[in-house]
Amino acid sequence: MDELQNNKHGKSGGGRGPSGRISTKQRGDAAEDAALEYLCAAGLTPVARNYRTPGRGGGEIDLIMRERDGTLVFVEVRQRASGSHGGAGGSITGLKQHRIIFAARHYISRLRVVPPCRFDVVLVEERIEWLRAAFDAS
Repeated sequence: MDELQNNKHGKSGGGRGPSGRISTKQRGDAAEDAALEYLCAAGLTPVARNYRTPGRGGGEIDLIMRERDGTLVFVEVRQRASGSHGGAGGSITGLKQHRIIFAARHYISRLRVVPPCRFDVVLVEERIEWLRAAFDAS
């Protein structure tokens, strides 16, 4: 079984901001926690969290999970407080997809055997919505 890897570089846990409100980072971390719990309950196994490519201009993958059949699942978690402006799903632009794909290619380049892969999105708004195969690497 793969060991969950946390690949955050230099991110601090942070606290509440000067106004006493929860920070954007804390909301994002909470959304990732909720998505991770949801996917684990659905039978996926965590492999890595916050995987980043080295250097500037690379990409980050929020969660890397493995399906029971061995498929490697690269998961983008999106959270927005409001459904306006397309909601959480509307924030996944072509550029964001490109960066996720770049990071996924970097990750799989380190593997001896490349399993089947896919890109999923988990939207965390009023409820959690899991979009399997939300985009592809073409």
